[in-house]
Amino acid sequence: MTRTVVVTGSTSGIGLAIATAFAARADNVVINGFGDSAEIEAIRTSLEAAGGKVLYHPADMTRPEEIADLISTAADRFGGLDVLVNNAGIQHVSPIETFPLDQWDRIIAINLSSAFHTMRAAIPLMKAKSYGRIVNIASAHALVASPFKSAYVAAKHGILGLTKTAALELAEFGVTVNAICPGYVMTPLVARQIPDTAKARGMTEAQVKTDVLLKAQPTREFVKAEEVAALTLYLTSDEARQVTGTHVSIDGGWTAA
Repeated sequence: MTRTVVVTGSTSGIGLAIATAFAARADNVVINGFGDSAEIEAIRTSLEAAGGKVLYHPADMTRPEEIADLISTAADRFGGLDVLVNNAGIQHVSPIETFPLDQWDRIIAINLSSAFHTMRAAIPLMKAKSYGRIVNIASAHALVASPFKSAYVAAKHGILGLTKTAALELAEFGVTVNAICPGYVMTPLVARQIPDTAKARGMTEAQVKTDVLLKAQPTREFVKAEEVAALTLYLTSDEARQVTGTHVSIDGGWTAA
């Protein structure tokens, strides 16, 4: 069965890996995110080569009206919506007392509120079909905290609460809602925070990688984006129809302690 899939924040990193996995199944995929227009078009055409249709939508995840248009455009173009993956996210590293107010607002909007807005628009479409799969990409920081990441940690903890609430509301409508909690994946998001973390902790960037990032994960290895994508495919499969309202960690043992 060809499904229609929306993946937010999917022009790079984990989101792109997830979009690639669905495209490889010849699903219809709507990608979203910022970037160079030529590069985004190259991504779109390469994904479409697998056999499904791929549409790019430039919705700004801080703007509810654009988010609503993202979902309605996907449904209008492909006749409905089957899978929603909320992946869009940003980061800023700073102590609470100097945390920029605009960065707090932007992180909460993109990392938490955008998932509410996509779900609010998508749920009626899924209820109408008595079928749907929603996967929210959270983080190990949805379960544990780290210093200097107050907004990100708060948003990711909020994603788990939103996931559980939606799962309960939709349990009798054939719609599952789950969260994935990855550890550190060497995405552009993680790479960009290394210099700021080095500054905040008084470390070199090399020390941040070994003594902060990989130290958190007992395997001492970064999680691969493709591994998160594979887990997403499982959670959206028929075999996972009784998996709902929960989180699945993929963090090299970070949260085992």
